[in-house]
Amino acid sequence: MPSLQELLDRRASLEKEIEETRKREKADAIAKVKALMSQYGLTTADLGGKSAPKSTGTKGTKVAVKYRDRATGDIWSGRGLQPKWLKAALAKGRKLDEFSV
Repeated sequence: MPSLQELLDRRASLEKEIEETRKREKADAIAKVKALMSQYGLTTADLGGKSAPKSTGTKGTKVAVKYRDRATGDIWSGRGLQPKWLKAALAKGRKLDEFSV
C-alpha cells in the first residue's frame, strides 16, 4: 500500500502531465483550425462569432423586488441603501418582514 506522500507525489506528477497534454492538444487544435481557415480563405467574421463583451459585470441588470409597501406601492430590491420610505416606516416601529414580497 503506497504512503500518503507517494500518492501526493503521483498526483502532482499526473496534474503536471494533464496540463502539458491540455496545452499540446489545444495548440494542435488551433493549428488545425488555422490551416482550415487558410485553405478555405475564411476569416473570424465568416465564423459568425460575436466579439466578447468588454465587461462581464452585472451593472444595469434588473433585480427582483424583495420589499414592497402595499399601501403606496413603493418597492426596494434589497440592494444598496434603504430608501427613505422604508427608513421612515422602520423608525415608526414597523418590522422589515412586514414589507417582504
